[in-house]
Amino acid sequence: MKKNFTALYILLVVAQMLLTNYFHLTPYIMLTILPVIVLCIPTRVSTTACLFIAFATGLAVDLFAEGTLGLNTLALTPVAFARRGLCNAVFGPELKTRGEEFSFRKYGPVKVIFAITVVHALFLLVYIAADIAFARPLLFCLERFGASLLAGVLLSIPVADILTPDDRR
Repeated sequence: MKKNFTALYILLVVAQMLLTNYFHLTPYIMLTILPVIVLCIPTRVSTTACLFIAFATGLAVDLFAEGTLGLNTLALTPVAFARRGLCNAVFGPELKTRGEEFSFRKYGPVKVIFAITVVHALFLLVYIAADIAFARPLLFCLERFGASLLAGVLLSIPVADILTPDDRR
């Protein structure tokens, strides 16, 4: 069965909105799957188009879930900008030249989880810096970054498995 990426993308963005609205655990943990959703956008999509998609996604989540306009938009756009370079660095340039997509089966869980961790770290660095504006103590910022990174990566692994192609055909 072929996956419809656009439908899955929209469903996962709605899931992120529900996650943001109803599962706010503590001030230390921010659960988000947005960075991995943007990372898994097919490689045939240009960086410019990916930037627009990430901007629209972040704005939708800001409008319908977060409440603070611009935070997800601001944090998601650098992820979209770095996506192509990160994929080339982690998975190799043949990913773009062959028009392939990355997957757990093809590149192994270590590389995929590393890429997920990098995009989450980038997202959280920008998000926390903009959200807190360094008005809180550095220790709180570091604890929030660490707890959110761990929770976000663990939550994003099955999402990446859903969004990436299944090569067992």
